[in-house]
Amino acid sequence: MDAQAVAFAIVAVVALVSGIGVVTTRNVAHAALFLLVSLASVAGVFILLVAEFLALVQVLIYGGAVTIVLLFALMLTRAEEFSNVRANPQWLVGALAALGVFGAMGAVILNDRLDTQALQGPSLQELGGELFTNWVVPFEIASLVLLMALIGAIILARASDNDAPGSGG
Repeated sequence: MDAQAVAFAIVAVVALVSGIGVVTTRNVAHAALFLLVSLASVAGVFILLVAEFLALVQVLIYGGAVTIVLLFALMLTRAEEFSNVRANPQWLVGALAALGVFGAMGAVILNDRLDTQALQGPSLQELGGELFTNWVVPFEIASLVLLMALIGAIILARASDNDAPGSGG
């Protein structure tokens, strides 16, 4: 077993364990953090597959933006309203669907019917050069949109703090 296979096994185990943590934890904030670890692990898999752009997109969009927006949404909701919600009654259907997908993927991998190709792609230096020269405007627009969402979430959170009883506002 070479170093790449060992690295893939480690990243895959981290992704799998954190994915299980997302669906089994009772605390929604912990689930969001498990999701962040899982998304970062998937980015590691993309790097091992020489798909640096997908890894970059995975970290920037899913790991950064989506998880942060999810955490802000959790902070702005009233968690005490959902304290009576225990478990999803459809968990058995979800577990059976997950086992079916896992079985199908395992059968394909064990039968080795995947069409494999030699790994090739741009280097990280080329990718960074493209991102910060030819794609700098969309990158900056995305960062401004995320900044506006962050400021809007802070304004909404402060407004709800002022509306709370005993806040004096």
